[in-house]
Amino acid sequence: MRKPVFIYLILFFIATISKANTIVLTDSLILNLTHLIKNKDTFVEQKELYLSQIKKKLDNSADNLNLKFELQKQLSSSYASYKSDSAIYYAKKNLDLANRLQHPNWILETELDLSLHYLVAGMYIDSKDILDRIPVQKLNNHLKVKYLDAQKNLFKFYAYHNYNQKNYLAISHTYRDSLLTMLDKASNHYKMVYAEKLIDLDKIKEAKVILNSIYETIKEDSHEKAMLAFAISEIYRKEGNVGKQGEFLIISAGCDIKNAIKENTSMQALAFLLHQKGYIDESYICIKSSLEDAIFCNAKFRTYEVSQIFPIIDASYQEHQKQKKEQLFTFLIVASVLSILLILAIIYVYKQMRKVSRFRLELFKANQDLNKLNDELQTKNQEYKIVNQKLSKTNNLLYESNQIKEVYIGHFLDICSMYITKLEKFQTLIKKMIMGDKISELLNLVKSNERIDKEKKELFNTFDHIFLHLFPSFVDDFNALLTEDGKIMLKTNELLNTELRIFALIRLGVNDSSKIAGFLHCSLNTIYTYRAKIKSKAIIDKDEFDKNIMQIGTIKSI
Repeated sequence: MRKPVFIYLILFFIATISKANTIVLTDSLILNLTHLIKNKDTFVEQKELYLSQIKKKLDNSADNLNLKFELQKQLSSSYASYKSDSAIYYAKKNLDLANRLQHPNWILETELDLSLHYLVAGMYIDSKDILDRIPVQKLNNHLKVKYLDAQKNLFKFYAYHNYNQKNYLAISHTYRDSLLTMLDKASNHYKMVYAEKLIDLDKIKEAKVILNSIYETIKEDSHEKAMLAFAISEIYRKEGNVGKQGEFLIISAGCDIKNAIKENTSMQALAFLLHQKGYIDESYICIKSSLEDAIFCNAKFRTYEVSQIFPIIDASYQEHQKQKKEQLFTFLIVASVLSILLILAIIYVYKQMRKVSRFRLELFKANQDLNKLNDELQTKNQEYKIVNQKLSKTNNLLYESNQIKEVYIGHFLDICSMYITKLEKFQTLIKKMIMGDKISELLNLVKSNERIDKEKKELFNTFDHIFLHLFPSFVDDFNALLTEDGKIMLKTNELLNTELRIFALIRLGVNDSSKIAGFLHCSLNTIYTYRAKIKSKAIIDKDEFDKNIMQIGTIKSI
């Protein structure tokens, strides 16, 4: 009964771990974004350093009012999506400076900038008051574009806080259409505004082509890339492609973090999407970051948007944390039970190991006895191998000797028979010459060495053929024992020469120099001279030369 319970506990433990893994594991893009969120203070520090550098320049520009205006404008613009209060502060300072200098374009441009900053801060009435008093007819093209853009955004933002949303959106669209007539059609500004219009008209494919063409040209993680990525994510949302929507929201949110943009919308949209997809921990991190950014920036519109979503995600997060605690508690119980079972298993294994230890001792002793017997057997086997090798070597020598004897005995009988025939013919010739009273011719025949030389030549030729039949590679193997300048080079149609025949006879077992001299019909000194000469050109030890000659070649089967 114990085994089934143990198995069920193991399976439950694995199932618990697997469930935990499905919750924790996320896509690499999400992991990268959460890493950026945790380190967003680094990018804030970089932003503050950049702003402090501009402020130092501003402190040193008291006498140069044009430079002061530009630097305050730069600060106002940099603070626009970072800290709305600071953006308003520097815009107001510029407005005071422009009024003091009575510079109409500066006044109009600063008021338009201020109206946009008021929008971010949720001060819609203040923004509208500024826009209402702007003399549109006095605006140049650049300022008119700013004016129409501000009006478009004012009514678009205000529509989300009003029950009469459709009317305000219609007014925003009217300003958008006017804005499109003012913009250069080749500019990214025009393309983005036009793409926004196409999205509202559900012309998704056309908008997608336009936005993607712009997106491909942007290489750096800029604020413009963040806005483009968010716009593209809206297209994928309308297409129902959740994967791509999430991917571009992550890209947009990442760009906002890297540029310290606190007034953003992609982070909260991503938080809501992650919540829908079951990434509770990650959605909570995103919505918390979005709320912190909105409060930091004092962006009332964004704070309001986040406040609508935050309670939903926070409730899910708290419930998720509760579930994780319950899972952890269950895990601890399972781990405790497994620990107890493990301790019992260890005790059982320990007892078994003691038994095994006793068996091992007995086996060790038996193994020692077997090793002794094995050593004795190996010694006997080694002796047998040595004897067998000696027998094999002896057999090989006997076989070789038998082969040589067989060959040479056969040829010896042939030669003897041939010489008896020749003697009979010679005897007959002598009888004829004596009976024919050709004594002088007979005397000349007996004195001549021609017949003897011919017979010797024929004998050597026969020997050469028989020997090389037995040892085909003798000449090459013999030369391999000599230096390059000592190698024997045979003449055309020459099988062996006198030096080779001397060592050929040695290979056949005729080692006596006097016998070799008798066979080759030369003096004993000649044999000694040839042997010494060849050994002097050997590449091996002279004392071992004859032994190496005996190992040359193998007997060719007959």
